[in-house]
Amino acid sequence: MRVLMTPPSPHVPDEPPDLIIEELSLRYGAQVLCADLSVTLPGGRTTALLGPSGVGKSSLLKAIAGLVPAHAGRITASDGRPVTDRVAYMAQQDLLLPWLCVLDNVTLGARLRGEVADRDFAHHLLNRVGLAGVAKALPQTLSGGMRQRAAIARTLYERQPFVLMDEPFSALDAITRARIQDLAAELLAGRTVLLITHDPLEACRLGHEMRVLSGLPARLGSPMTVPGAVPRPADAAAVLEAQGALLRRLIAEAA
Repeated sequence: MRVLMTPPSPHVPDEPPDLIIEELSLRYGAQVLCADLSVTLPGGRTTALLGPSGVGKSSLLKAIAGLVPAHAGRITASDGRPVTDRVAYMAQQDLLLPWLCVLDNVTLGARLRGEVADRDFAHHLLNRVGLAGVAKALPQTLSGGMRQRAAIARTLYERQPFVLMDEPFSALDAITRARIQDLAAELLAGRTVLLITHDPLEACRLGHEMRVLSGLPARLGSPMTVPGAVPRPADAAAVLEAQGALLRRLIAEAA
């Protein structure tokens, strides 16, 4: 197996597009999850989305990815090009195909598109997430945390302008989580990212802005920001202060 120490430089758009959500309405059965939800996610930046379970965060990601239909509204890009065919999406479950080895799972998107897989970049990612030694292993031989790291590598491999991640670091231990968060921030620079998390500290480390989705029908709170470039040090005074403020907002919204 060949592992590159310096990866190929992924293409980053000169002007990363904004993701524009206009008057979006989503339903889950008879339940209205959101109605007339409008927000613009700034291009080339990470928006961290928090909120209680069941409020519709995952449904919003699926709607952006084109996996569930919207009852009303529009989801567009500021460059006028379609959104759904330019999305890298990571669900809460790792969704690794059990009959493919880890390496082939990472490069699955390229194979489905009929492209030649960039195996050098895939090996580099597996090395960075600590899975270089299991590239040929099947998913069922891996621990839950290892499977999640493989799914993160697959998402990072896609190099799409829009990246949707649903609690991508939740199954990782604290040390691995911090390391993979740093890697994600590095490789997602210049992408338009929507990151769902239940961890205020994670949001404050990785988010250029943080928003809280709450209520039914859900409403989106005003953005919060933290000074400093991402990934921010977990013990930085501004991060700790923002973490406390964000936690207080979450508690208030849940009351």
